[in-house]
Amino acid sequence: KIYINGKETDSYTFKMDYYMMLGDNRDKSADSRYWGFVPEDHIVGKPMFVFLSLDKDKRLFDGKIRFNRMFRSVDSLVN
Repeated sequence: KIYINGKETDSYTFKMDYYMMLGDNRDKSADSRYWGFVPEDHIVGKPMFVFLSLDKDKRLFDGKIRFNRMFRSVDSLVN
């Protein structure tokens, strides 16, 4: 159940654009899942490139480091 000012509701319309921010360490990041959505006017930058990309299911010498993603622009990985 969701309550706004003590009254139960089933919907809410945000007055500003809000974004969900995710950390680069999905399982251990303190991000929007921890502190909530971020208003658009609080965003001061954007990611430019991937510095390091690891596959959590692989071992160090068996493909853990994803070299094909390193130092690639974020825009090239989205499409």
